[in-house]
Amino acid sequence: MTLRLGPGEVARFGRGSPAVPVELRLADAAVSRLAGEIRVTDDHWQLTNHSTSHSYLVENPEGAGEYLRVPPRRVGAPVPFEFARVVLPARGETPVSFQVFAPDHVYLDPEAVGGSWGSRTVTAYSLDETATYFLVLVALCEPRLRDQSRVAVPTTPSIAERLRAHPAHAALTARAVSSHIDYLAEEKLRIEVPGAHDPGKGERRNGKREEIVGLALRFGLVREEHLALLPPVTGAGGRERQTAR
Repeated sequence: MTLRLGPGEVARFGRGSPAVPVELRLADAAVSRLAGEIRVTDDHWQLTNHSTSHSYLVENPEGAGEYLRVPPRRVGAPVPFEFARVVLPARGETPVSFQVFAPDHVYLDPEAVGGSWGSRTVTAYSLDETATYFLVLVALCEPRLRDQSRVAVPTTPSIAERLRAHPAHAALTARAVSSHIDYLAEEKLRIEVPGAHDPGKGERRNGKREEIVGLALRFGLVREEHLALLPPVTGAGGRERQTAR
């Protein structure tokens, strides 16, 4: 299930009930009917913990164990992570969790120094080259960067397979890759996705990937040196394949 929220919008989460409706239902007996809520602002999101006894964790999956704890009854705790996992205590063997992609984080243009905040220049496309979504973007662009030809963009399953050789992404799934692609298109690159008049979902998703790759390469957001972020390309025998020069 995916929820998309704009600035000022709120999504409540918990076990829910007919009397206590929630947008994100978490089926565990230890989770309150109304466990908390997420509120979106222009450039970050906030977490409110309605529990009177349990703290919630907000983990940064890309931050080497970085996390913050939101104590009981805390209202509107700002979350600085661009990609986060909210973890709640549960009765089951594993905690209950869900993932949150933040609104686009804005960065100053590195060439813009000094001046008042209102007059400063910000980057048009704020991409974190250490983030998983950027690795997915590089994998999307890889065939055209290597071959300089109009080859088809990789599918989400092929990207997941390509990145599983990366030591930090061995468990990456096609579904997770799809979420990163949606985040790139909707938040980071602000691409207008083909509408409902297109023939089918598969073709719309393929068009989205094409648009992402086209924009990233036209504006130099992904360049040949970024290929070093990917696992080595191996041939059928498992030996590293060298790129022809």
